[in-house]
Amino acid sequence: MNAKILLATLAGGVTAFLVGWLVWGMLLDPYYRTMYTPEALSVQRAPEDMILWGIIASNLVSGLLLALIYSRWANISTFKGGAIAGAVICALVALSFDLGMYSFMKMWTSTTFLIIDPLVNAIFGAIVGGVVGWVLGYGDKR
Repeated sequence: MNAKILLATLAGGVTAFLVGWLVWGMLLDPYYRTMYTPEALSVQRAPEDMILWGIIASNLVSGLLLALIYSRWANISTFKGGAIAGAVICALVALSFDLGMYSFMKMWTSTTFLIIDPLVNAIFGAIVGGVVGWVLGYGDKR
């Protein structure tokens, strides 16, 4: 693994942490709570009980996933290319996860979640993916 992939992973992870906190922690938390069943809410951790290292590790893995896909297989090294790919990848991953959870668990009160969550993840993925793509291309002569 080269230095650019590591830098892109770190930049993507930090971006994912900040954007995730803003989007899911602040802006959409009240809305998402209306979509969860009481059983699903009963197992959610209180903010003071959340495990910070797990959140950080999750975000770094998200950054690494995009950095590896972009650098090794997709040859993406621009903000625009990263944003487009990040939106598609994150929306599809979220939709796959959400459909599985909807099929197996009583987590949501409405199928509307199956539309909203992938769309929100697409926006999240566009921002994080754009940063990862930009870092991977930084310093390249075009």
